[in-house]
Amino acid sequence: MAKSKASNIFVWIILGLLFIGLAGFGATSFGGHVQSIGKVGDTDIPVDSYARELQNELSAISAQTGQNFGIREATALGLTQNVLGRVVGEAALDEATANAGLSVGDEEVSARILEIPAFSGIDGQFDREAYSFALERNGLTVAEFEDLTRRESARALLQGAVIGGVNSPTAYVDTLYNWARQNRDVTWARLNDTMLANPIPEPTESDLSTYHSENEAEFTLPEARAITYAWLTPDMIQDSVEVDEETLRTFYDDRIDEYVQAERRLVERLIFGDDAAAQAAADRIEAGEITFEGLVEERGLALTDIDMGDVTEAELGEAGPAVFALDGPGVAGPAPSSLGPALYRMNAILAAQETTFEQALPDLRREIALDRARREILDMITDVDDLLAGGATLEEVASETDLELGSIDWSPEVAEGIAAYSDFRTAAAQVTQEDFPEVLTLDDNGIFAIRLDEIKPPALQPLEEVRADVAEAWVTDATARALENMASGLSDRFASGEDLSDEGLTIEISTGIERNRFLEGTPPDFIEALFDLETGEVHTLRADGEAWILRLDAVNLPDPNDEELTALRDGFAAQASQDFANDMLAAFTRTMQLSAGVEINQAAINAIHAQFP
Repeated sequence: MAKSKASNIFVWIILGLLFIGLAGFGATSFGGHVQSIGKVGDTDIPVDSYARELQNELSAISAQTGQNFGIREATALGLTQNVLGRVVGEAALDEATANAGLSVGDEEVSARILEIPAFSGIDGQFDREAYSFALERNGLTVAEFEDLTRRESARALLQGAVIGGVNSPTAYVDTLYNWARQNRDVTWARLNDTMLANPIPEPTESDLSTYHSENEAEFTLPEARAITYAWLTPDMIQDSVEVDEETLRTFYDDRIDEYVQAERRLVERLIFGDDAAAQAAADRIEAGEITFEGLVEERGLALTDIDMGDVTEAELGEAGPAVFALDGPGVAGPAPSSLGPALYRMNAILAAQETTFEQALPDLRREIALDRARREILDMITDVDDLLAGGATLEEVASETDLELGSIDWSPEVAEGIAAYSDFRTAAAQVTQEDFPEVLTLDDNGIFAIRLDEIKPPALQPLEEVRADVAEAWVTDATARALENMASGLSDRFASGEDLSDEGLTIEISTGIERNRFLEGTPPDFIEALFDLETGEVHTLRADGEAWILRLDAVNLPDPNDEELTALRDGFAAQASQDFANDMLAAFTRTMQLSAGVEINQAAINAIHAQFP
């Protein structure tokens, strides 16, 4: 029964995807005089099946990328071959069902079709008119669709027979699961240059030359794009923008609420039904019978329900004088509110703040100047575009406008100056030497235009230019090597568990370390090295002028009584079983293709591709 239910679900997944594909593709027919693109054995591969699968693939990729994806891009990425492989595989399974005499009867086909939601009317029941209309819209007759349904159902029966009951071997699951989920206990120590008996000497010329030649990648500049650019940003011209005092004062007055703020208080308000209830509550607080919080809790409220935030005296209305008469946190009232008598708790005083016109002047001038600079730059775009369109070079544009000329050897690692703008980095990565400069915008409303002068291949920097960097790297490496040698000399004592505090080591013990974890205070390859060790084995590492010594203390398998880990193992087993089933079905399908023989009509495929954009 379970197998039958699973097979039904599998069939409906196929039919659902099939009909979605039909609906997305429309009624266009690719048939013409050619009805198939080939065959497997005696089973034809219909032209429309391949065309619909291809259309679905292109639509899916376009939806994912947000860009129109045509047949040329699909062919370049091998998607057309993937689609062809799928329809050939389906034809191979159809050939196998025919050879085995597998089929389903009219009653089963009818049941399948009746359950397809796309064929239902507004009452949720099967609607023959909706059925006929949907098929007609997609270029299918009733007989063709029912044959398609019959073949899909028979194919699902065969697939169920091939992969039914497939389970991954317990030993296989346990081996991989234990490998992934086991953890380690480790004892380790970190060594630094303060532990060296003698300092590392200065490198000789021979040391530098050898290190430079043996570590060329470290001193090789990446491929760079030599770019000339002309640009202008609001910041670059704001100081030249004139702003008169009248404009500044008007701007200040329009935003006076930002610069002049009255005294405010943090207030909570608890409203009562009448004056008597409010006064009784105030008396209880005065007598020490209850706190303000207690009153709130009695009403079934939370403090957040009665919080007014920071308010001015005017905003409190008639209650303002009472609340602002408090010279520290406390309760005022009863006092009126728009909702009835209330008690007010004042929690903090926020002093009045005033920023004078003179104090605000630098910020006002900058904001107005920047805004005007942005508008001036936007007004320049047409003129700069006209110059470039007329054949002007960037050098000429810079000489005739306010744009500034510059050059940069750009690579993805460069992010200073104009390269700090993402718009520039995108343009720099895409520009070619055949492109003509055009005006582009920056996210601060600046503008720029670029020209690719050349692409510089990766280049090893001469020792003379990077001598200081080489010397620093040599000392760091030599220090790490000396510390690693020191750690190696302590390996036997470390392995035996001897106390090494007299050597200046601080011993760390870390337990339950998982394979995908990073242990703070260790180098990146620490975990990988740990999981390569046998219990009791000692290993040393070096990195960035330091060294580490570690000993694997224990290998811990997943706890079989941990419900969460057990659930993970079951999920892992289910996924492994599915992978086995997929592999078996793929092998079966491939065997059918080899035994039955596959013929492909490339001319028919080319004709289909020609009808795609």
